[in-house]
Order: sequence, then C-alpha cells, then structure tokens
Amino acid sequence: MGSAYGGEWKPKKPDDERFIGKPGEIKTTKDKNGNLRLTKIGEDGKAVSERHFSDHGYPRHHSIPHDHELVWEHNHFHWGDTKNYWDGNVPEFKQYGGNDMDTIFPACNTLEDDRFESIAEFKDCIGRGDEIEFEWKGVHFGMSGCQPKPEHRIMAYLWNQPDTEQYFDTPDDALEYIVAGDRLRDIITQIDVLSRAF
Repeated sequence: MGSAYGGEWKPKKPDDERFIGKPGEIKTTKDKNGNLRLTKIGEDGKAVSERHFSDHGYPRHHSIPHDHELVWEHNHFHWGDTKNYWDGNVPEFKQYGGNDMDTIFPACNTLEDDRFESIAEFKDCIGRGDEIEFEWKGVHFGMSGCQPKPEHRIMAYLWNQPDTEQYFDTPDDALEYIVAGDRLRDIITQIDVLSRAF
C-alpha cells in the first residue's frame, strides 16, 4: 500500500486507484458485485471518505448506503468510523473546491490481485478495519474489522445469513475462525477474496 521507506502511497492494485485523485473530486466506481461506491478526495489528493451502496452481506450492521471515513497515518490509511442512515435521511455526498464529479469504472481486481500472499498481509488488512468478502469450498463469507463496539473489533459471518456472526478481539484471534471446516489461518493464502480494499 505504500513505500516501506516513507515515500508517497501508491496504488498496489487496479481498484486502489479510487483512493487518489484531484482535490475535491468524487470518484464513482463499482465493486465486483456491481455495487456503486463514491469516493471523496481531500485537499491533499487522498481519499477522505467513501459511500458504499451495499450492506456487505450483513444488513444489521450496514445501511444502504453507508459512509466510511478514511484516516491516513504514516502514509497508509485505515477505515475510520462508519455512518449508517437507518432512518433513510441520507445527506448529499458533497464535493468541494469546484471540481466536477468524475464517473469512472476502473478495471476490477482479479482474484489474484486480491488474494492474500501471507498471514501478515491479512492481519494488516483486517487490523486497519477493512471489509473482506471471500469464498471457500463454495461457501460465501464476510469479515469486517470496523465494528463500532471496541469490545467486538472484528466480525466474521456467513454472507447474507443473519445471526451467524462471530467476534474476535485481534487479527490473530480472527485467524482461528472456522471456514467451511478449515481454520482460516491454514487457508488464508488459498481463499478466493472477492472484495477488499488493502
């Protein structure tokens, strides 16, 4: 996601291009499932917030739409607070600085682009609050590192199956999650990652 030597952050995968741009612009993209995303670019040319038009397979925790803050620290970002709109009163996702809203649909990442190469890569991804959608043995799962309750920092669940969630305090704990009969730690580099940001 950036240089180990402190250089400017650079996109690693095609879909990462949405996190940089002209100050004030809003980029419109789609995830692999065809769900719209609006990404607002801040004054420094890096994304500051993103609106998702998906419930990430868990409607109890995500309204459609919902917003995420992006917090940049040490030349990489993590997902900040999530803002849900349960009452249907959704504010306009405003641009600033006079730039036009750009509609772009960049090339989606391939399964290989999004595959975890190591346990350390997964721990960094979920530890910074990413939302991961993946499949293993034909079973669809979701995992989110940005839950609002600090005591339930990481949540894993069966996609679109309410009340299947399990909570974990750390990324190491989340690697013990049983995925279609296998421990996630043992298969993390083999799962088909359908969606992730980092």
